[in-house]
Amino acid sequence: MTRSSSRQPGWDFCVAVLVSSFLVFQVQPLISKFILPWFGGTPGVWSACMLFFQSLLFLGYAYAHFSIRYWSAGRQVAVHAVLLIVAAATLPIAPDVAWKPNGSESPIGRILGMLTMSVGLPYFVLASNSPLLQAWLRKANPEATPYRLYALSNVGSLVGLLSYPFVFEPLMTNDTQAKFWSAGFGLFAVSCLWCGWRAFRASERSSDPFATDEPSPTWLDKSLWFGLSVCASTMLLAITNQVCLDVAVIPFLWVIPLSLYLLTLILVFDHDRWYPRHGFVMALAVVVTCVTLVLFQGSGLPILVQLGVHFGALFVCCMVCHGELAKLKPNPRHLTSFYLAMAAGGAAGGVGVSLLAPLVFERLMELQLGLVACALCVLGVLYRERSYLTKYGRPIWAWTAVVVSSLGLLRSYAGETQNDELATSRNFFGVLRVLRENKHDPDHAEIQLVHGRTIHGRQFVSPEKRRWPTAYYGESSGVALALRNSTRATNRRCGFVGLGVGTLATYGTPSDTFRYYEIDPDVLRLACEQFTFLSDSAARQEFVLGDARLMLEAESSQAFDLLVLDAFSSDSIPVHLLTREAFAIYRRHIRDDGVIAIHVSNHHLDLEPVIRRLAEELNWPAAKIISSVNAELAQYEAHWMLLSRNASFWETPEISSAMGDTLTHKAPPTSPLWTDQFSNLLDVLK
Repeated sequence: MTRSSSRQPGWDFCVAVLVSSFLVFQVQPLISKFILPWFGGTPGVWSACMLFFQSLLFLGYAYAHFSIRYWSAGRQVAVHAVLLIVAAATLPIAPDVAWKPNGSESPIGRILGMLTMSVGLPYFVLASNSPLLQAWLRKANPEATPYRLYALSNVGSLVGLLSYPFVFEPLMTNDTQAKFWSAGFGLFAVSCLWCGWRAFRASERSSDPFATDEPSPTWLDKSLWFGLSVCASTMLLAITNQVCLDVAVIPFLWVIPLSLYLLTLILVFDHDRWYPRHGFVMALAVVVTCVTLVLFQGSGLPILVQLGVHFGALFVCCMVCHGELAKLKPNPRHLTSFYLAMAAGGAAGGVGVSLLAPLVFERLMELQLGLVACALCVLGVLYRERSYLTKYGRPIWAWTAVVVSSLGLLRSYAGETQNDELATSRNFFGVLRVLRENKHDPDHAEIQLVHGRTIHGRQFVSPEKRRWPTAYYGESSGVALALRNSTRATNRRCGFVGLGVGTLATYGTPSDTFRYYEIDPDVLRLACEQFTFLSDSAARQEFVLGDARLMLEAESSQAFDLLVLDAFSSDSIPVHLLTREAFAIYRRHIRDDGVIAIHVSNHHLDLEPVIRRLAEELNWPAAKIISSVNAELAQYEAHWMLLSRNASFWETPEISSAMGDTLTHKAPPTSPLWTDQFSNLLDVLK
């Protein structure tokens, strides 16, 4: 093949880079969705996955840097060919069910181990591909600019990400997606080896087209490469955690932040014109202010406003960090060390957000710190820039404004609540706080359990009122009606998926047995230490720690008279509890005349069509009961779906009156049937 005279990379290198980068960013949401149901459907699953992928990206870049620096072209191609063959032998990438947790081990450790065994080697090979191909391009086509190939790789990554929630997730099951990805890996392997062969053929070239007398990058340069990458990575993960906590843990909301992150890399490495420094530095000051206001305001803002501010902040921060990185890029002779420093920074950001932050901070603090670090790091870059207005710390007002804005942003961490905080807990499953409300009004004083920004239970403090059922569990709620109108008035056995503060224990009698399934051990601890619903209850109580579905799957039939699914009031819902396979498990644990009560109150998701579709699939009648707000009793408007095959249950006066004609409602024709292989929350967003 003749050498192109264009500065653009040849089509063969373009194909190899596009396919590999497409696969790199398709596998992330794919494999994460595979394992999300196994670990409680929390934002921590995605953070752990991102930590794994960023760490492996660093290792891939380190391998590429080492091989290019110390090995001949022939050895590089030979070793890479062996890695490709061995990686292909590990396909398909679907994780083994043996990795499902049993409730006793560390979730992060198990996730990292499972990812290593299922996708580790293929991803490692793909991760090394971008710097390796750019180095091979230097040999095979000296006139081409390798940094344009890096921009092209991010285009492939962006296409891979955006196509997942809109094409692959809605149209393919998880297993089909895994097979499609494996076929793509085969195409990548062939194209990569062809490019390696071209580089090997051209390796006899005696001169380096990028030879220069320009000095090598200094340690300060490398420190800036690393620091700017840390800031961008921290912002990516912190904002992803924030929106997943406030909205839902779904691939769609993983994809958007990562897509914005990649888009900034595409723009700044394509051409300098995409990064007008002055405009973006000013925009950075604006987004710091906007995010501060949103954090002070809390989840009371409309969802689109929250998403717009957070995603806008991510785009601006990444444009600034990556724009400055592009301005600092070295001569192509040093491109692998440049990419290695960037990958190291990305991995360090992942370690900071996923591992260190939960140990150091009791609440989410990464977003505030990421914004402050981003602003300070960029100003540090500009400090030595003689051509910029902030050179050498001048003017003083600009630096003062940054300090004041940073202090305001950090103040939002302490100002997230105006209530007394009785207890705080943070672990893999999120942030829990116990707050005291109305402490100066003894008649209305109460304590609340807050997960992220969602209240999961409240209890009056006064002895006269502390046994009152509050929040979504008042006397007129669907679950209370189901408990009162159970087929058996005594010796009831009830299961509860999700403990909260144990409010439903109020309805227990001495002959009842209430069995609670709770994935977060801190929820159980706080419910027992800070609230009295459980200790005041007359019912016998059993507690099972672990993911409810996995625990029920492993247990023999519990013969429940009532099974309550109360894991969906938060905006971050565990989708795996609402699949056809999950309901088959529930059916095994329910008596023939039993009832399933599902709490579907949710700010942003309409779960009723999903429940009705599942009920029709199981041939179970379903009705919806809505109870009204009662501020005096501290009760919210509550939406409950009841399912039962017991005709006499529906005929009881309280149930028939409360449900109206909803028993006759059918699922809309477009209602999705969720399975373990297929679910898509875009269909149920309000």
